[in-house]
Amino acid sequence: MSAYHDDLETRPPEVREADLFARLPKLLAAAMQAPAYAERLAGIDPAAITDRKALARLPVLRKADLPVLQKANLPFGGLVPATPGSFGRLFTSPGPIFEPEGTATDAWGVARGLRAAGLRPGDIVLNTLSYHLTPGGFILDSGARALGCAVIPAGPGNTEQQLEVIAAYRPSAYVGTPDFLKILIEAADARGGDISCITRAVVSGAAFPPSLQAWVKERGIDAYQLYATADLGLIAYETSARDGMVLNENLIVEIVRPGTGDPVPVGEVGEVVVTNLDPHHPQIRLAVGDLTAVLPGMSACGRTNTRIKGWMGRADQTAKIKGMFVRPEQVAEIAKRHAEIAKLRLVVGRADETDTMTLKAEIYAEPAGLVDAVSSTLQQVTKLKGAVEILPLGALPNDGKVIADERPVG
Repeated sequence: MSAYHDDLETRPPEVREADLFARLPKLLAAAMQAPAYAERLAGIDPAAITDRKALARLPVLRKADLPVLQKANLPFGGLVPATPGSFGRLFTSPGPIFEPEGTATDAWGVARGLRAAGLRPGDIVLNTLSYHLTPGGFILDSGARALGCAVIPAGPGNTEQQLEVIAAYRPSAYVGTPDFLKILIEAADARGGDISCITRAVVSGAAFPPSLQAWVKERGIDAYQLYATADLGLIAYETSARDGMVLNENLIVEIVRPGTGDPVPVGEVGEVVVTNLDPHHPQIRLAVGDLTAVLPGMSACGRTNTRIKGWMGRADQTAKIKGMFVRPEQVAEIAKRHAEIAKLRLVVGRADETDTMTLKAEIYAEPAGLVDAVSSTLQQVTKLKGAVEILPLGALPNDGKVIADERPVG
């Protein structure tokens, strides 16, 4: 049996790119049937959006803005052309954010990631993500059942009953958060339970640091990570190569500088922005608020899609300084007003019981008066005074931070 889910995973990258952008105009036309997208994309000719450069000119929709948009126009903020009754399930996530599930067998596209983790037809899967109102449990459930696995809808918590179920059904795989996997293993140790049947795990929804990865591996469990969101389903997944995460098919993923919609070069850390290709529930340049970077080259596992480093932090770096909120979008606006600036970082500190700001600027050139000009712009945009420090190209860390809050805690 092939290790790949389908032939899409190994097609030449240029074929994948051509296919995605050939389908994009139809997707945009479908999105514009929804009133909010019709307004956001007013004046756009869908037929002209056929490459990444054209796509990058479209506005970014920030996930952080969805609660306000949806509250003003329930349930989906006017961003979904289809009626709620046309979907299979309807969920809510903290925010609140209201999310529909499509009617396809694997509506969230998760089967591909589970297969890469080694799950196969006939496996029994213990699913410990919640099935109540939020989509997490159903996201993994649908992918596992699409592969032909049997699923135990355990949900989180109640470890004693979970151990009883494991003893009865002997599942070969665990899916859920890495935190709860650790709790389950420790509960089995404390009660003398045997969970050695679980030899694989697929984890998502929380950080999986190297220390915990090593601990789980020592317990005889081969664990893989999925990068998924309640809005989009599976975005990227870990493979046997253990070298970054491979992007899912049928998505156009961009990595942009936080606070902007501008794609960054390969290797530079930026915010994840996703366009899906589902005309039933189109999402155009949805900025999910996570940081990552593209890895050069292809995966050693043979899959040819782009690889990313995985989750590298949050892109929403808004800071409250002297009682005023300063946002990444404002830092981006400062850069736009000065062509000499290549990259900015606003460092927030504390001195003499007062907040301080230092705008560190990598520049291409330094004409006379640049520091004063940038200082003036900083004050105009943020309504706050701060210092400006000029730096050579490449001096700032490659970590995606636009606002670095270095004030002491406590």
